Amino acid sequence: MSGLADLSMIEAADAVRAGNATSVELLEAVWARMEAVNPVLNATIWTDKEDALKSARAADAAVRNKAPLGVLHGVPMMHKDMYYQAGKLSTCGSALRRNWRPTITATVIERLAAAGAYTFGGLNMAEFAQNPTGHNKTFGDCHNPWNPPYITGGSSSGSGASVAARFNYMALGSDTGGSIRLPASANGVSGIKPTQTRVSRYGVMPLSFTHDNVGPLCRSARDCARVMTVIAGHDPRDPTSAREPVPDYEAALTGDIRGLRIGVPTNVFFDGADAQVIAAIDQVLEVLKARGAIVTRLTLPMMDAVAAYGGIVSRVEAATIHAEWMRTDSQAYGVHISGRMYPGYAIPAPYYVEALSRRGPVLKAFAADVFAKVDVLITPSIPTCLPTLAETDIDHGPPGTETKFMAVSANTRPFNYLGLPAISIPCGFDPNFCPIGLQIAGRPFAEARIMQVADAYQRDTDFHSRRPPVLKD
Repeated sequence: MSGLADLSMIEAADAVRAGNATSVELLEAVWARMEAVNPVLNATIWTDKEDALKSARAADAAVRNKAPLGVLHGVPMMHKDMYYQAGKLSTCGSALRRNWRPTITATVIERLAAAGAYTFGGLNMAEFAQNPTGHNKTFGDCHNPWNPPYITGGSSSGSGASVAARFNYMALGSDTGGSIRLPASANGVSGIKPTQTRVSRYGVMPLSFTHDNVGPLCRSARDCARVMTVIAGHDPRDPTSAREPVPDYEAALTGDIRGLRIGVPTNVFFDGADAQVIAAIDQVLEVLKARGAIVTRLTLPMMDAVAAYGGIVSRVEAATIHAEWMRTDSQAYGVHISGRMYPGYAIPAPYYVEALSRRGPVLKAFAADVFAKVDVLITPSIPTCLPTLAETDIDHGPPGTETKFMAVSANTRPFNYLGLPAISIPCGFDPNFCPIGLQIAGRPFAEARIMQVADAYQRDTDFHSRRPPVLKD
């Protein structure tokens, strides 16, 4: 039975469709794995096996009755606990919503259900999606399945850990400054932040109107492609969602990257990088060059403006969303959460308006300069070897802890202000046997291209298929 838990999401869906496994068997397999390893990882907030079994039995009945089946038919999943499902718990990782149950369901959850998937729980996350490490004062810290004292990355901490530990076939995360790519990197899984507006945010807890993104964490780039084909596209309930046509992302994964131009930044993204991380990226470039890609080193423009404007926008918007609770229940927040938001109330309105109004021109100039020279950018997802939870505990750590804390998301934040798509996939291990992540970014709506590069790399390497030490069976 445990072998079923080791299947990728696509393999699990194919097994149900072919009659080689039932949905109930898949659920029982991941549930048993969860019971075995989650006491170490603390990756879940709530679970609901009874309701999931009803969905699994209905999925199996549909197979027996030869009903039309979706591309994710019968696959059980858990998601970051901020995706609203009417009547089900949605804590957003906070004491303030410990018992809150929404009356609406997120569009992405509905689209996954229409493709045949169902949920069996909610995953641990940073409080209100506001840290890059996996700390949570209310529900406890999430631990890394490769080395439990180390961070899982955040804020989609349970999403990364559960997929890596093979008790979840796919998890939705959210990405406002790296919260899909960071846990993907830290846990050795694949996670994509789409182009801003590519996926509906209706029914998803907001953090920053300008920077929030919805996307999957999976075992592979191919799994990500199948999920993206299901969840991407315009949603009338989210007027900010793009009307750009949705391609068949999975069909784009041909393995052919001959002549593709890869850009490696000479500024910002390797600042302070550890030698082991640099060496891993150099090995990635050799693999991709062997497939015919062309590597170019280049200096990226306007990175100071991207950092400054992005910081203003994210702080002001988070402070605005949380203003009422900050007035009445500020003590309910973790120290670093309220500490992050208080400065947002001191930023003058003209600074925010400037940062927001400059976003379009900065993106246009950046894209015109960079993507005239290269097709994708490659950087480390996290530039340093993974730190421990203790080393990044800014609520209780000594002065200087915040430096390691902020360094975790240094390479992911720029692509949120720019709104560009970016994926993180595993590409090696550091001396503590924690994963190293490769970040691939592209021009707006180039999700197919960055997943094509990620898939090409995964065809020639096995980092994405390795099992963490927490799995002993």
